[in-house]
Amino acid sequence: MASAAGRYFGYVVGGALPAPSAARAMLTGWDQIADKPTGPSVVQMETVAVRWVKELLRLPKETQGAFTTGATIANASLLITARDVLLERLGHRRERGLIGAPDIRIVASAEIHATVLKSLRMIGLGSDKIEFVPVDDQGRMIPSAIPILDDRTMVLAQAGNVCSGAMDPVAEIADLFEPAGAWLHIDGAFGLWTRVSKQMGHNLDGLERADSWVVDAHKTLNAPYDSGIALCRHPDTMRESMAIGASYLPPSEPGPSDLAMEFSRSARGAETYAALLSLGQNGLVDMIDRFHALAKKVKFGVERIGFQVPHDVHFNQVFVTLPEDEALCSAIIHEVQNSGEAWFGAAAWQGRSGFRISVSNWATTEEDVDRLLAVLEKALVRARQKTS
Repeated sequence: MASAAGRYFGYVVGGALPAPSAARAMLTGWDQIADKPTGPSVVQMETVAVRWVKELLRLPKETQGAFTTGATIANASLLITARDVLLERLGHRRERGLIGAPDIRIVASAEIHATVLKSLRMIGLGSDKIEFVPVDDQGRMIPSAIPILDDRTMVLAQAGNVCSGAMDPVAEIADLFEPAGAWLHIDGAFGLWTRVSKQMGHNLDGLERADSWVVDAHKTLNAPYDSGIALCRHPDTMRESMAIGASYLPPSEPGPSDLAMEFSRSARGAETYAALLSLGQNGLVDMIDRFHALAKKVKFGVERIGFQVPHDVHFNQVFVTLPEDEALCSAIIHEVQNSGEAWFGAAAWQGRSGFRISVSNWATTEEDVDRLLAVLEKALVRARQKTS
């Protein structure tokens, strides 16, 4: 599968920029480990990369972070921290685990990403008791529908609905969670990067008021797979939940393994360092704005052909369906995939079936979008002919 190519629109997969791809090859050859005693230079690159990300996203100065394999583990690391903080408020220390622990509350968007639900299950909180908050027709959490919060509650919002790309109204949510003393966590695997855009950044006003954030480097930033980033404005409490100690480890300042679930891992953060260094701030902004422009071109093009997009283009996601016969979408997906001209996958959103176009690759051009639209038009004509 040519997932690094400009006409791959499946999932939210970046294409791996040249600089971080070269960095990966070098790091693999050196077999570098993200550990201060044995990989001090790459750990320094990771430290700088986290600082750059924090500054680009305009997060609080005290924020620290760690690289993980992706958003699932990044979410799990931060939700463990939130869980431990809330339980300690109720008199239940971290060292006691979950046996006999008091109940804490979880309030989440009704369309929170599946990796967040998986993370909750993995850390022993489950998903049966989540208080889900309804969303609007764009997939954004409705603040007025949020239940009364308290200081034993974690609120789970998202920056980037997986189908529509919409951002939850963070500032309005923050107005509710701050007085209550709740913990606000933002899953922004691909959408958090829009914070740097003058066109889209206002959709994340108030982002800095949250307690923790997740963002991927291997999606919007186009670093190689796999690379997630867990960011927390309470690094001391995160360290208390994540830190490791062993007799063979020399005493030193906290390292990467003290802020994330993994102990042994490659120095993937050095690839993010290379991506940001090669792009620069202006290059990053240009790439993100280009994704948005190409996604709008996709929406306009598919609607001209006869498809329907039941949402605004908030960033790089376009959910496409057919108003007269959603079942035809399966045949269209199959034909386009088999053509080798482009690739995207099926999706279901707010009771409708269709497919999703994700514009996430630095190599995608307007010509690539034109070729996508051409093959979609041909597939739609054939699908209608077969059913007429």
